[in-house]
Amino acid sequence: MILVYSLGGSILAGRDAKSLQEYADALKELAKAHQIYVVVGGGRIAREYIEKARDLGASEMFCDLIGIGATKLNSALLIAALGRAAPQEIPETYAQAARLASPGRIVVMGGVAPGQTTDAVAALLAEYVGADRLIIATSVDGVYTADPEKDPKAEKIASMTHGELSRMAAQTDMKAGSRSPVDPLAAKIIERSRIPTTIVFGKKIENLKKGALGGHSGTEIRQE
Repeated sequence: MILVYSLGGSILAGRDAKSLQEYADALKELAKAHQIYVVVGGGRIAREYIEKARDLGASEMFCDLIGIGATKLNSALLIAALGRAAPQEIPETYAQAARLASPGRIVVMGGVAPGQTTDAVAALLAEYVGADRLIIATSVDGVYTADPEKDPKAEKIASMTHGELSRMAAQTDMKAGSRSPVDPLAAKIIERSRIPTTIVFGKKIENLKKGALGGHSGTEIRQE
């Protein structure tokens, strides 16, 4: 199978070398049987720099560029952990990412253009390479009826349609550094392509495999 991962920057940020290596090893194990692409987010470092830039009067466009830089920094860290299992370059385009793919090799990339989160980049990449599944590994364990960090009554949704995801995401405030599980653009891309998608808690390494092959406790995005 062709698997595309959207790996939140907060999943990697702040981890020690041993923990990063464990993530890399899990991806390398999956790459023995599947073609793997990973799009890495900006995480905490992106949010911190974006917040400072906003306070200094920077435009949202400029804040997006800061976020893209952070995603590439995190991508480089994952590539270092993957070693020879990954091309030692970060693709700037979807075509370049596809060209770098080969059996057993894991292609890692970050943000591409302002106005797009790395979830959207991952969804577009999944479209481009004809992925069998998109796995969004984030800091929450699925899609909730409300923000679980703010609302104790929020309930996790085990399964929802592409259309339901799109309608829910449409209510999200689309700014640089957003912490929404799935942003509106990514949701629309997933909806139009009917990409089988899983949203899982990325801080548990085993969810990289479960999100792709089954057995996870996150949210499954299914067709109407």
